[in-house]
Amino acid sequence: MAEHGPCSTILREPSCRLRRRTSEVVGILPSPQVTGPSPIDEPRQASVVRLPLRTTVAELIGGSAVAVLVSMVLQFAATRLSISEPSNAPEALTMLSSTLVLAVLFVVLAFGYRATRLGRWGKVVATWVALSAFTTLLLAIPLQSTRFYYGGSSTDNGFRLQLMTRMASTLGLADMNYADTAPYYPSGWFWLGGRFANLLGWEGWAAYKPYALCWVAVTTVVAFTLWSVVLRRRLAVLAAVVTTLSGMLHGIVEPYAWPSAAWMAPVAVLTWRALRLDDGAPRWTLVCIGGYVGFAAITYTLHFGFAVALIVLMALIVGVDRVRRGDAMGAAVKRLFLRLLPIGLVSLVISLLVWLPYLVSTHFLLDNPRSAAQHYLPEDGALLPVPMAEASAFGALCLVGFAWLLLRCRHSEIAASMLVVVVAIYGWFGLSTLALLAKTTLLSFRLNVVLDLVLPIAGVLGLVELFGYLRPKIDPRYGLQATALVCALGLGGAVAVSQTALTEELGAYTEQAYSDYYPTGDNAKGGRDPEEAGSWLDDEIRAVDALTGREPDQNVLLSTDYKVMSFQPYWGFQQETPHYANPLADYDERAAEVERWTKARTSDELLAMLRDSKFKSPTVFVLTNPRSPHSTAEFPPEHQDDLAVQLKGDSFPQNPNVRDYYAYFDRELFDSPAFVKREVGPYTIIALR
Repeated sequence: MAEHGPCSTILREPSCRLRRRTSEVVGILPSPQVTGPSPIDEPRQASVVRLPLRTTVAELIGGSAVAVLVSMVLQFAATRLSISEPSNAPEALTMLSSTLVLAVLFVVLAFGYRATRLGRWGKVVATWVALSAFTTLLLAIPLQSTRFYYGGSSTDNGFRLQLMTRMASTLGLADMNYADTAPYYPSGWFWLGGRFANLLGWEGWAAYKPYALCWVAVTTVVAFTLWSVVLRRRLAVLAAVVTTLSGMLHGIVEPYAWPSAAWMAPVAVLTWRALRLDDGAPRWTLVCIGGYVGFAAITYTLHFGFAVALIVLMALIVGVDRVRRGDAMGAAVKRLFLRLLPIGLVSLVISLLVWLPYLVSTHFLLDNPRSAAQHYLPEDGALLPVPMAEASAFGALCLVGFAWLLLRCRHSEIAASMLVVVVAIYGWFGLSTLALLAKTTLLSFRLNVVLDLVLPIAGVLGLVELFGYLRPKIDPRYGLQATALVCALGLGGAVAVSQTALTEELGAYTEQAYSDYYPTGDNAKGGRDPEEAGSWLDDEIRAVDALTGREPDQNVLLSTDYKVMSFQPYWGFQQETPHYANPLADYDERAAEVERWTKARTSDELLAMLRDSKFKSPTVFVLTNPRSPHSTAEFPPEHQDDLAVQLKGDSFPQNPNVRDYYAYFDRELFDSPAFVKREVGPYTIIALR
């Protein structure tokens, strides 16, 4: 009689059934291995990627479409809740709905992914729907009764709304503030947002919230596809979930910067593999990497610069390693150059879609004025980030990830590539500190979001590998219980991070979204306080329209109320701060020009100065009226009868890095028939006829 394997009599051996069932249940875990090559990253057929090009492109397009559809449907459903604030009900509904989606996702991953009878594409589409729903429910329900996104219209969101409003008013590229000036800040994300607003028939500022929420959902789904290129499907799902949770803690407040940050880690893994491949240039892989770099260039310049530096660093490490192993230096340099060339060419072509007007205006950077955008050094830019030292579930996961990267970098390409990202981030911090000697920075704190994404994903991969090693040591009778415990711990950690993000990280931003004023002069809570400058926005806009009789984009405003620029596509004579001002606009010269106008002795002299200005002069002045009972600003006694405009100057490296001051106009300068005036709350609005 032939010998039978230990499980050949499975119907009569309960323990064999348990072992087989346990193997099916914990299929997400890799085979046990701790000393050799990591089972986490084993590309199919020794290739750079696990998905073919056609499948990858189809998933990127199809997943993005599904994410937008699911997000818009859930956003619409969230707005129907109509829960008045302040209330804890939105947060309760948020945690219940998102936890249910997450629980289904975890249970299916742990117990029934292979058994699901949806087919390969059915599982992929179901994953897209689940990830989009999880992301949107987490973020849309807390904003269910406001038209603003997280942060409202305050601080940096004012500039984002201004650029979104500008893009919705034009089909071409334009500076957010200055007329007839080539745009400086990359507006690829906002240009598409303008088309989104046009499709809805909404103003740009109103379309910002649904557009941003759609992009956060798309970012998660695309992250799943990109991780699927280098990881097994179920690990890619976990990486996508971690991506969403990390974004809630640090990334989604800047939705235009979040995609390039969220996708950097899987692209870094792909780049590392492509550069290390011995035979054959992976052309389409290199083209796709170049596509990512180009996308970063047209959406967030800092991530573009860091991505370029990261790829060069990887090439340098790979080249040194090849030479150390015996390759000729010339051959190694040639090989790497031919790998980097497609990346550079593709990213250059994409970059020019947005950057060409600026490059032409500066004679391709030969006459490039210095920007103040990098003159910012907050506390988290001065101190090295150590998320692995935080006393929280997120900090613990980062600590595990940091340990896994160090322990497995020699045996795992994924660990090695992600460790290079971490090293590059800390190197960027060092360079940013050295840049202080040149009176600037590299805005290193903006890379905290990337670090806070790489480390927890590494932590998840490390835990999965550890559980895979421990799996055969578990008595088969307790396999299901062990898997259920792992699933419950993962779900509990995800819920804990979600709740921390909602209450601690996003709480203040949510409050701003409800308390900031709409251009109608009220806010999401129905408040309309005359002592708040925002309550006069509708009156300001109506006054400008009535006094000028022109379309908003035909007016140039010198305004002490910069928020009005966020809601109407007015051109501004001056940007609110030098740090967001286009360097081609000569911010300091414009400020000096305003000061010169205040020295005019008569109306005719002021009018002559306006006509002769080298800049496009304002057609509307929105000035603070110290006499107004609604004015809350304090002015010196000698200027109580004047009209004031607030200006700002760069005070870097001080913190805050902005110096506020006023320029004062004599009221009599606007008594000429060439001007028409109207009092609106704390402001006097003056227009040239």
